Amino acid sequence: MTTSITDRAAAYGRFEADGRLEPLRRLELLCDEGSLHVIRSEAASRRMGDKARAGDGVVGAAGLIDGRPVFCYAQDAGFAGGSLGEVHADTIVRIMRLAGDAKAPVIGFIESGGARMQEGIAALGGYARIFRENVALSGRVPQISVITGTSAGGGSYSPALTDFVVMTADASMFLTGPGVVQEVIGESVSTEDLGGSGVHERNGVCQFVVRNDVDSIFLARQIVSYLPQSADAVPALAEAREAGDEDPGRHVPDDPRTVYDVRDVIGSIVDDDSVLEVSSKWARNLVTAFARIEGRSVGVIANQPRYLGGTLDADTAQKGARFVRMCNTYGLPLVVLVDTVGFMPGTRQESAGVIRHGAKLLHAFAEATVPRLTVVLRKAYGGAYITMNSKDLGADFAFAWPQAEIGIMGAKQAVGIVNRRQLADADDPAGERDRLAEDYGEQHLRASVAARDGFIDEVIEPADTRSRLAWGLRTLSGKHGARGGHGGNIPL
Repeated sequence: MTTSITDRAAAYGRFEADGRLEPLRRLELLCDEGSLHVIRSEAASRRMGDKARAGDGVVGAAGLIDGRPVFCYAQDAGFAGGSLGEVHADTIVRIMRLAGDAKAPVIGFIESGGARMQEGIAALGGYARIFRENVALSGRVPQISVITGTSAGGGSYSPALTDFVVMTADASMFLTGPGVVQEVIGESVSTEDLGGSGVHERNGVCQFVVRNDVDSIFLARQIVSYLPQSADAVPALAEAREAGDEDPGRHVPDDPRTVYDVRDVIGSIVDDDSVLEVSSKWARNLVTAFARIEGRSVGVIANQPRYLGGTLDADTAQKGARFVRMCNTYGLPLVVLVDTVGFMPGTRQESAGVIRHGAKLLHAFAEATVPRLTVVLRKAYGGAYITMNSKDLGADFAFAWPQAEIGIMGAKQAVGIVNRRQLADADDPAGERDRLAEDYGEQHLRASVAARDGFIDEVIEPADTRSRLAWGLRTLSGKHGARGGHGGNIPL
């Protein structure tokens, strides 16, 4: 009789009191019970013989996740600190090449002190070969890196070349460790402050942070469930569920200046308990998440009014562009929820290159070939309206809620420019501005005006949002994303 993954995890937990697992156990728990087959490079087999299942400090294997083939490896920090030598690299490269040939996901559990000092340039060459395979697989098959301890030097570069980086809470990544930092620039810093999970979840290097090894394994399996086997395949349908709430509109205040959490709106639209937020601590004024609608995997991108009023900035543009390109590469339709007054103004943003980064998000949406559906919830102004998957940028269907406003800018700001002389001469400038703003809003900003002029396909009631999106996804089900293209991790 087979046991569930939860039961297996509990059994491992009894043996590993600190929540950490041995490399082989990580792979056994990752894969369906009884499906794991260890694979080593020929060099590792010659070197290790039958004395150990780990080839020179790393275990490579093939297995199944929910019946789907995957390839995986786990570094052994107990063997030379997990440092990478030539033979160690051979095993990882072989696993990655097999994944590419089989068009199957590859998952790596990484914990390494970097290049093995005793092997010199041969160890550096091993890392270079791994990096080359990371790039060769980019946009072809899903690549997931799980950081389970300290990973330095090349042990941090390889994860950065993959699609997803998961870190356990006590893990760390850095190019140069605290000792080198102290010696070279005289800065005293702890491992956690230099490259801990808290640092990297806020700067976008890692997309997920979990408590321990067991949680990271559950999460890796969950990520795979949203994705196809490869860029040439179609994501599998899951069992459809009802939404968690019948009316997403109740989460959005009538007052356009009142903040709310757009994640409540997302949860009301998609299948219950299907949301997996990506990069939740980085650029929090934009939410990116995997979810399902009627069992179909989708990527959700939404302005988050709870932070900075949902404005776009350099960080959100990078975050959004990466996620859009990822979804397009792996054939996931895009659902875009818009509530933003525009791009964040100011010298700090201009100095940060907001123009360049904003162009990345524009480029990502404009080139996407997956189904793209947009819903304007409340506000969509200026360049941010265009950037957030507007109809003219290529959205297949664009909807808006009745109270939504769509235009160059808010009404009061607009009349302050258009009617500045009239306001200067008015006996009651504030009252005159309110009157002019109301007229301007009726003529230029109402969702009904945008629908009349063809910039919105349909004005829908909030309670009908899920059904309209589901209809759109069914209608566009024959439209696919980029096949064999670049991965979402490669910068523009």
